[in-house]
Amino acid sequence: MKELAYLNKYFIKYKWRLILGILFVSLSNYFGVLQPQMIREGLDLVVQNIELYQLTAGFELQAVLFSILGQTLLFFGCLVLLLAVVMGLFMYLMRQTIVVMSRLIEYDLRKEVFAKYELLDQSFYKRQKTGDLMARITEDISKVRMYLGPGLLYGINLLTLFVMVVTAMLSVSPHLTLYSLLPLPFLSISIYYVSRLINHHSSLIQKQLGKLNALAQEVYSGIRVVKSYVQESAMSRYFAQESEAYKAKSLRLARVDALFHPLMVVLIGFSTVLTVWIGGIEVSKGAITPGNIAEFVIYVSKLTWPVTALGWITSIIQQAAASQQRINEVLHTPPRITNPIIHPRPLRGHIRFEHLSFAYPDGSTRPALSHISLEILPGQKIAILGKTGSGKTTLADLLVRLYDPTEGTIWLDGKDLKQHDLYNLRCRTGYVPQDGFLFSDTIQNNIAFGKPDATEEEIIAAAKNAAIYEDIMQFPKGFDSLIGERGVTLSGGQKQRIAIARALIKQPDLLILDDSLSAVDTRTEHKILSHLDSALADKTAIIITHRIFTSLEFDKIIVLDQGRIVQQGTHHELVQQEGYYARLWARQQREAQVKLEE
Repeated sequence: MKELAYLNKYFIKYKWRLILGILFVSLSNYFGVLQPQMIREGLDLVVQNIELYQLTAGFELQAVLFSILGQTLLFFGCLVLLLAVVMGLFMYLMRQTIVVMSRLIEYDLRKEVFAKYELLDQSFYKRQKTGDLMARITEDISKVRMYLGPGLLYGINLLTLFVMVVTAMLSVSPHLTLYSLLPLPFLSISIYYVSRLINHHSSLIQKQLGKLNALAQEVYSGIRVVKSYVQESAMSRYFAQESEAYKAKSLRLARVDALFHPLMVVLIGFSTVLTVWIGGIEVSKGAITPGNIAEFVIYVSKLTWPVTALGWITSIIQQAAASQQRINEVLHTPPRITNPIIHPRPLRGHIRFEHLSFAYPDGSTRPALSHISLEILPGQKIAILGKTGSGKTTLADLLVRLYDPTEGTIWLDGKDLKQHDLYNLRCRTGYVPQDGFLFSDTIQNNIAFGKPDATEEEIIAAAKNAAIYEDIMQFPKGFDSLIGERGVTLSGGQKQRIAIARALIKQPDLLILDDSLSAVDTRTEHKILSHLDSALADKTAIIITHRIFTSLEFDKIIVLDQGRIVQQGTHHELVQQEGYYARLWARQQREAQVKLEE
């Protein structure tokens, strides 16, 4: 129960539902316990008067006596029925309180986990698989909900019913009660040992399920690659192997679970036999009445389902504990990126990197950035070039605080970046990452994601500034066209431009384009860069790229290599120097000349 103790705060939140639920369970069981007593009274009445009925054979009094007995038994029968109705009413109310409470806690817990997912930083997601994270917020929370609802409900029901039934039995005959309940301690001991096995197997099953989800999600996301490399059979075999492992683990748990029901049926049946046998002896001694035997048999039968459910409840609790442990791993993970203050204000875009170094928290030996010192003035347009793996994207990620530097400081408008309002920083920064992720939604909603309250005119203007408006209007439904998961129905250039439009609609104070023009042609590139040169003339813009742009005159060009600045200056200064930039410029010139000759 150590892991499940985290849920106690929700029990406090919904304490009145829980208290009412316990009350309704108790009342339902109270009226249920009265039923055997009414049956005992009726049976004893028949037994006591059966001899008198036989003695009046042949007399008119026998018919009168028969009528009285019949009416009395009818009265007891109606009373038992009435008690059943009242018991059913309280049973309905207990479900409306405890089961509804479990659904409310499930809703709150799922929201809490989702909010935690949004709060955690990039390093967390680099360590985790998407499918496993999905399993924790779906399958694991569902397992916990079973503990909060049915598990708790039947647990309270078992406890209250057991106390009431045993109290009623003891008031009749402690001796008979002892024999009737004799098998139950053996049941408790067996549950203690088997529950440990259930917990172990449940934990293994949930981990394997997370692995299965991660594998399936990865295959679905990369289905085009799987098909293009004709690896359907190989992936199917791999999935079948993992499914077989999941099946084997589930079957082991099922075998353990299968021990409970037969064991309890045998033990409860043994209790019934003992009740009739010892009860008969007690009746012959005159210690109890025949009605008491019937009463005890009904009591034992009433305990059959709750005690039988004890194994099921144990299984639910153990599975919930294993699932809650996985949920707690997420909830107890502290985010490395925190927001120190709330101070929304415009950004001037004055950036200074001071002896900046960074290494990814994945154990890689070579730092991604090493001793970067650089100043970018407000309104400047900066280009950052370099080979793959030179640290360009890392620099952009540090600017929006997806990571914090390992060493050194980033100053923004004269203030340490860590002391800025994190949400204000990201709201006022238009960042278009390399992958340009798009949602499975309409084009309009994807663009408006940058500004949810944007008007239709603002969305159209952003599309035109990103040079995607004409492409959108060629779709049958225009801006209302669905683009599929990750923008699967769009070309690479269209996806990039929609992502740029999403950043431009924010009218950011700082714009960062991370290789976001690699899939567009020269004419489209010119349109986008012209907008940056005019509409965002007073805004700081950082463009990360693999090639040299001639459509926009940059105030400064930075060349990175293996995490270090190896060249910086204007275009005219760098082409005069020997190095990566001059070689890249010469190669682009040759390629342009070849295209002209063609």
